[in-house]
Amino acid sequence: MAVAALVVAVLGCLFILFIGVRFLVAPSIATAGFGVAEDRRRAFTSIKGVRDITSGIVPLVVLLTAGPHVFGWVLVAAAITPIGDAIIVVTNGGTLRQALSVHGATALVLVVAGLVLALV
Repeated sequence: MAVAALVVAVLGCLFILFIGVRFLVAPSIATAGFGVAEDRRRAFTSIKGVRDITSGIVPLVVLLTAGPHVFGWVLVAAAITPIGDAIIVVTNGGTLRQALSVHGATALVLVVAGLVLALV
């Protein structure tokens, strides 16, 4: 179970790195996938892109330096970001469905994989 959680968590880190890069190189596609209106898109996508790249790199650094146990707790803490994203989507014209299916699901995966790693 811990190996599976570790694989899922590392894949999640790599995926968020991809999403961050996509916000920087393909902002129209990335913004549509995020679920918020496109006004001020370039500033929004630059901020989002850098944040997502950081969100993918930091947990990987923790994994490499502190091991899976600490990595798990970092993943649980990192769930704050997609929870905040879901709130942003709902309060800025996005749908609850989009907020939960994208951002809520991300938070859930972070918490579950994180707790499996942290409590093993």
